[in-house]
Amino acid sequence: MAISTVEILNRGMRCLTEQMGIVEAEHFISAIIREKFDYTKWQRDYFDAKTPEEISAEASHFEAAQPFAGKAVRL
Repeated sequence: MAISTVEILNRGMRCLTEQMGIVEAEHFISAIIREKFDYTKWQRDYFDAKTPEEISAEASHFEAAQPFAGKAVRL
């Protein structure tokens, strides 16, 4: 079953506000709109400049600094 655009927007906003708070989430959205930010291009540029080892090290560091506190099952 496909997720509707409204559901995606609701989930995204909920995620932003839970992680950043409402004020910072609104600032983030305003910056994205104002700057005509292309996330896909940014992501490509960011990851193309890194080696797989650097990406792995950054992911490990992030995981250690931000442990998952949800209910997901780790495989």
